[in-house]
Amino acid sequence: MKIPVVDFGSYSLSEKTVLDEQLTPLSKELKTAFTEVGFVYLKNTGISQEEVNNVMDISKKFFLQSDELKLPFSRGSFSNNMNHGWVSSETERLNPRRPGDLKEAFNTVCLHPDIKWPSSGFREVQTAFFLRCKDLCLRVLRVMALSLGLQPAVFLNAHSLIGSDENGTTLRSLYYPPVDSGTVKEGQLRCGEHSDYGSITMVFQSQEGGLQVLGRSGDYISAPSIPGTVLINIADLMQRWTSDTFISAVHKVLMPPPGDSSTRQSLAFFVQPDDEALITCCDGSDKYPPVKSGTYLIERFQDSYGRN
Repeated sequence: MKIPVVDFGSYSLSEKTVLDEQLTPLSKELKTAFTEVGFVYLKNTGISQEEVNNVMDISKKFFLQSDELKLPFSRGSFSNNMNHGWVSSETERLNPRRPGDLKEAFNTVCLHPDIKWPSSGFREVQTAFFLRCKDLCLRVLRVMALSLGLQPAVFLNAHSLIGSDENGTTLRSLYYPPVDSGTVKEGQLRCGEHSDYGSITMVFQSQEGGLQVLGRSGDYISAPSIPGTVLINIADLMQRWTSDTFISAVHKVLMPPPGDSSTRQSLAFFVQPDDEALITCCDGSDKYPPVKSGTYLIERFQDSYGRN
């Protein structure tokens, strides 16, 4: 099994007006990828490698600072949104049965003008990229609805508040520092096995490998960085929403090989329906009970960060 590469050029961010019927070939390709693998690489999206590099560069400068300088920007210290901010290494366990993940993150969730940022440049770059990802994800969601024979606005209507305090969509800048094999705990990974929480996730990776996806055969396959592409995967609420038509595949980030002191970076745009959106099976079945997006997200955070 391989993760397919699909050309998104017909609905690139540079394309202004595109009719539904023009998206039929693209919708068929996305449906195949999301029903068989749960992941797809999109090329020609309109987001340039230069944009990605700018976010990674300014993020890495932040991560390489001392913890003392990063601490004022910690997740949980922002009253507007408790998920906004810096997450230190080993704080998060995406597989709660393993030790904490060997990665740091900065979550951009709140776009309020009055919250503090590490610098004005950091804020400008992160928020600009957040909005670019927002535009792209809405296009992907429209094509996904069309692929299922639904009205194109079915998914869009539930994502109308992205970028506000009533929606949990998050741009995560992730940094995987060099691994000291002498201090690694038994069973520890850079990122433990997990599936994502919301609708879809868009991932931009540096060249270093390590990301693996669990296929339907039960074997993991590599999901390497392909320059000029964005890797998109289905998340859990979308699998519920589509009554398991689209697959939310488990994935993980492995440790580097012994003696490899390289770092790794990625940018993940976690697309979440609006907090008050009620997610019900779009085929009219009762395969999954209705759940509010915001309630579901909080439950998943408690699994990852520990329950008080």
